[in-house]
Amino acid sequence: ELFEKKNYELRIAGGAVRDLLSGVTPQDIDFATTATPAEMKEMFTAAGVRLINNKGEKHGTITARLHEQNFEITTLRIDVVTDGRHAEVEFTTDWHKDAERRDLTVNSMFLGLDGTLYDFFNGYEDLKSKKIRFVGKAAERIQEDYLRILRYFRFYGRIAEKPGDHEPNTLQAIRENAKGLAGISGERIWVELKKILLGNHVSHLVQLMYELDIAQYIGLPLDGNLEEFARVTKNIQNLSPKPMTALTSLFKGKDDVTNLDLRLKISKEEKNLGLFLVKHRQELTKAPGPEPLRPYQDFLMDSREANTSSKIFELLKYQGEEQLLKEMQEWTVPSFPVSGHDLRKMGVSSGKEIGTALQQLRDEWKKSGYHMDKEELLSCLKKL
Repeated sequence: ELFEKKNYELRIAGGAVRDLLSGVTPQDIDFATTATPAEMKEMFTAAGVRLINNKGEKHGTITARLHEQNFEITTLRIDVVTDGRHAEVEFTTDWHKDAERRDLTVNSMFLGLDGTLYDFFNGYEDLKSKKIRFVGKAAERIQEDYLRILRYFRFYGRIAEKPGDHEPNTLQAIRENAKGLAGISGERIWVELKKILLGNHVSHLVQLMYELDIAQYIGLPLDGNLEEFARVTKNIQNLSPKPMTALTSLFKGKDDVTNLDLRLKISKEEKNLGLFLVKHRQELTKAPGPEPLRPYQDFLMDSREANTSSKIFELLKYQGEEQLLKEMQEWTVPSFPVSGHDLRKMGVSSGKEIGTALQQLRDEWKKSGYHMDKEELLSCLKKL
């Protein structure tokens, strides 16, 4: 109503339009408008609408807070100068020109609040036929921001129906510009890469990253183990793995984790998970016989580190052990029933002896599969 009153045009833009047309509820809704940031600020302030101070203003974005929700509204713009990472923009009232500077056709549509679709580059057709294409010339779009190479893969994994359905000239443009990713910050790359790892066709897409010479610029090992990657990504398909769990299958050893961290600045938790999987994926496996979970349970009980259980869950996903994962998630970690206090009551007085006795009892308790209770353990102590 505010925009209408002032005769400014306002439309929903980009990702939210794509989601709505796909029958998905959009995570967040961005708007585009013919009003400039100064005009928006004046209009919102006059109407008593709160503005969230954020740094988007020089790019034309104003964030208004209405009904406990933030809305980003961006002035239509043209890129004047691009350097492969950032753009200098100039405001416009031309919707076609704004759509032209967006990355993919499925992301370049606008939706009027009356339900009219504004689609200058056949985005809706592409969405219906599940095609991922750049707006205009692929090479030009990529050179404006090299991260768009990874965005191409991410949306391919979200929208395309089957692997391998790429336009040859798109792949050629990606190959010729792959090196540009070397100049993109690790943090931005990691955000995209994680989304690719959780999407569809991930084995195909990562293989493509190697074929198109992208891998080396985004922190992946030169000799990534693609066979293991294909096997593991199949294992974890329906197990909601963490991105790092999928990625670690490419790695031969801990140096690969370290190099990834140097390039992408992954979190400490992600790095630790990678190191854990590389170290234990081969020898920490299910036991033959009636108690397949025992090795994992013992490992957890012996561990002195925090969040070991969540790492073990990821290891079971990596190994494709769906049934054991369920059992492990339902298993309550038992607590050791004997304390130093109990031993003092039995007349063990020196600290050193108490420590030794507790360790011996822990070993007995472990052998029993953590089933022995306090009485049994204490009578066991008398024997010892």
